[in-house]
Amino acid sequence: MDLQQQQPIRVVFVLLPGSLVLDWAGPAEALRIANQRLRAAGQPERFEIEFASPRPTSIGSVGVVLAGLAPLPTQWNGPAWVVLVGLPGDFIAIDNAETQDLLHWLRGQRFERGRLELVTVCAGALLAAHAGALSGCRATTHHHHLDELRAVEPRCDVVANRVFVIDPPVYSSAGVTTGIDLMLHRIADVCGEALAAQVAQTMVVAQRRGPHDPELSPFLAYRNHLHAALHRVQDAVSEQPQADWSVPRMAEVAHTSARHLTRLFVEHAGVAPLAYLRRLRLAAAQLALASGASVTRAAEISGFGSDTQLRRAWHQFGLPGSPSASSSLSKA
Repeated sequence: MDLQQQQPIRVVFVLLPGSLVLDWAGPAEALRIANQRLRAAGQPERFEIEFASPRPTSIGSVGVVLAGLAPLPTQWNGPAWVVLVGLPGDFIAIDNAETQDLLHWLRGQRFERGRLELVTVCAGALLAAHAGALSGCRATTHHHHLDELRAVEPRCDVVANRVFVIDPPVYSSAGVTTGIDLMLHRIADVCGEALAAQVAQTMVVAQRRGPHDPELSPFLAYRNHLHAALHRVQDAVSEQPQADWSVPRMAEVAHTSARHLTRLFVEHAGVAPLAYLRRLRLAAAQLALASGASVTRAAEISGFGSDTQLRRAWHQFGLPGSPSASSSLSKA
């Protein structure tokens, strides 16, 4: 793995007076939980979370006093994300000292994919636009601020009616809870879909949404329930779908009988345990095919016994095309 990919990512949430608490607290919790899950799996943490501001003390949107805030960074020694969050009001005013200091600092940053990236939540996109950071980019913001964003930065391709928009090195979200969706997407980019799904479940996010609001991620499907033992089994299977799983082995993880585990799956997840396993293996195979693996290799690394089993599962779950077509497409 590339050294930069192994380095922890410094995530700096930049807060101004009145910053919307949910815009930064939700995404920050997602990162904290991701680190927690990584530690539990014996892996190093991937995110270093910081809170910075032009002043060491600020007040959040609900009146909470935020103290001990770090100064705006003056240097970057590894991969980093700058997170700009929303502010209350129908219009984002920039005629105050703190915001002017922030804009001056932003204009001095050089955003670059994989090195220093920009994440905006809600009207945080307006701050980025005032600093010139969205020129030539596709971005979104809260629907109340779409016209304002177009007026502030005419060179930005403003996208309406989207949960979030990806245009590296800029990642923008529509606001409030969509900041969590965007951060889960970023966690998946860095740590994998399975871990992102575990974070979503820990946060009781019933449905992860994507840049085009796609169907539910296979790694999160069948998990809209609160049964702890069943989640434990689903976590284990999603982490290693290629392992030699059987219903009795899954039951050992749940500390119950195979018959009772089957009842739990059907009652709470709405699917049989082996069908759930096949769906996860199919998702793993799709990821392998998208990365350029052959059908045989994709079947092997995802836990299918043969190409035939992979093709059978592909058609069973109604996926378009075929594994061979997906493999060919990735190599085109």
